[in-house]
Amino acid sequence: MKRKREDSDAATSSSTGEGGESLGAEFDVFLNFRGPDTRLNFTDHLYHSLDRAGIRVFLDDEEIRKGEKIGGELLHAIENSRIFVPIFSRDYASSAWCLRELAHMVECSRRSVDKVILPIFFDVDPYDVKLRTGLYADALKRHEDRFSYDDLQRWKKALIEVASIKGWDCKDIGQGALIKLVTDEVSRQLSRGVRVVPDHLIGIDDHVQAVMNSFGKDSLDVQFVIIHGMSGIGKTTLAKVVFNQIASQFQGCSFLSDVREFSQQGKIVKLQNRLLFDILKSQSIKVHDTDSGINMIRGRCCHKKVLIVLDNLDKKDQLEKLAGKCNWFGPGSRIIVTTRDISFLKIYKNNASMHPKVYHFYKMEEMHDSLAIRLFSRYAFESGTPPLKYDKITREIVNIIGGLPLSLVVIGSSLCNESQEVWDDVLAKLKKMPHKEVQDILKRFREGTCSQGEHRTSWRA
Repeated sequence: MKRKREDSDAATSSSTGEGGESLGAEFDVFLNFRGPDTRLNFTDHLYHSLDRAGIRVFLDDEEIRKGEKIGGELLHAIENSRIFVPIFSRDYASSAWCLRELAHMVECSRRSVDKVILPIFFDVDPYDVKLRTGLYADALKRHEDRFSYDDLQRWKKALIEVASIKGWDCKDIGQGALIKLVTDEVSRQLSRGVRVVPDHLIGIDDHVQAVMNSFGKDSLDVQFVIIHGMSGIGKTTLAKVVFNQIASQFQGCSFLSDVREFSQQGKIVKLQNRLLFDILKSQSIKVHDTDSGINMIRGRCCHKKVLIVLDNLDKKDQLEKLAGKCNWFGPGSRIIVTTRDISFLKIYKNNASMHPKVYHFYKMEEMHDSLAIRLFSRYAFESGTPPLKYDKITREIVNIIGGLPLSLVVIGSSLCNESQEVWDDVLAKLKKMPHKEVQDILKRFREGTCSQGEHRTSWRA
């Protein structure tokens, strides 16, 4: 998708979840470059290579820029791109527009771990961009008469920060080969499938931080985090949020959903094939039995820093055939397991001398009342709090169903836009229904054996 700034009124804002987290990107790549230096050669070839790969690219046209501030559509394009590719050429720093864009890209990448900067040093050295030579440093001095001290400091900091990111240097490789490398890397970054999470994530931040902390900052150990808790507590959602936040830091990623449904021998092979494809991106790799799958995983992944999620795992055998040992994966790899029951893993939890730095257990608890009411209200009233008229009955219903996110979402959704009479009927039904029966209905609904219509009538007297 090639976009010029004359389209400025056509852009629309992307949706965000609660807390401002982006739920999608309008563009895959934003190319940042100085037009006279590279537009008709390297940048043009790179744009077409990305476009042929099906990648949506914003290609800015600095020739028609007006004014000295980033306009609304350009700001929108930067904020709604997933990958930023600055192309540093000899006269790049002479363009205030390039520097403004770069500073804003850095700010966006700081706010969101989903955004990645991939710099290209076209005919300069990273030392030039870090202002350690006169090339860029002198260009910035020439901006002093027109721009404020604060602007110049922002630009300097952005240049130094981006120049410290590992990128590509054109001096050591032909342009055609470089363009292929960039296209392949962009495709790899985009193929790390972002997992879809619920629209309203309430009370998840503390859980995410706890899981992150258990990994240890910048630790090169291969580590497992076991997220456990009762059905419907939000284990899978937590794993998805963590996966989305850190996937860009790994050389290969795989999220294997509902592993327990693939227990039989032949089905585990399917998961082994899926894991290998996700990480290696090769269609030629085919596993025919679990032993060859184990050998392939540990043989091909042992030098790669990988992120793997094994969701809803319930047998030790599944773990042993998909991510059995730390030495199967490269330094810094992370394996996240979600499970309802950790009894099959107790050998790791109870034996402190056995891989004490490798296995970390995190138990998810039910939501606190205040958060449970917020989540329920989001689905029942499309608001963070219940209307005064429904405050008492909301608290009664939440008190009965407890702090399980699934229960709160399903029952809240079923009551959205319903009459007071229906609310009263549901409350009366819940008061008579044993807690186990409530959870059985929710389980059937989650597994698809109970339709939305059947589910609604389940709460009626």
